[in-house]
Amino acid sequence: MTPTSPSARARVGLAAALVVPAAFLGACSAVGGGAGCHGTAAELKYLAAQPVLGSAPAGAAAPANYRGVGVTTGCDDDSSGKPWLHAERLYAFPGKRGDVMAHYTRTASATGWHPEHDPYPKAPDATIAGACWTRTDKGRHLLLSVDFRTGGYAPAPKMAGGTAYEVSVGTTSDGSGGGEATCWH
Repeated sequence: MTPTSPSARARVGLAAALVVPAAFLGACSAVGGGAGCHGTAAELKYLAAQPVLGSAPAGAAAPANYRGVGVTTGCDDDSSGKPWLHAERLYAFPGKRGDVMAHYTRTASATGWHPEHDPYPKAPDATIAGACWTRTDKGRHLLLSVDFRTGGYAPAPKMAGGTAYEVSVGTTSDGSGGGEATCWH
């Protein structure tokens, strides 16, 4: 889930993600509620299998209260545009945001992702919000994002220090590079 302001819908969706086994991955396609999310189970499974979701810097792990959750998926069909399919994973990292960004910049480059913008804003580590990369795979326009804005998660990630972040891969329901497939920066 892309973090947004907390809402009842987000809390219910996350609670379901904490208790629903990974075997029911295809059932997540119905979470979006709109007709555009029907029949998206195969696409969500494809997104959840993206290797970059399991690639994390040394020392990164699921926050204490998210252990065992792994990759979650969803379909957002709450706009007039094409439904947005996404798979994401939440991590806690004991180091700095810049270290996380360096890892994903190397990983993304090595696996064919292209920066959507300069992933290293010339700013102090605490102000780095994240970065995005794009690529086309099997005819689908994909967006990879690393996002440190985890304030919308409920429950809040429990950590002993460091920083929490989300890594996600998303696409429109038809795989096009339409307006939704752009970086949030």
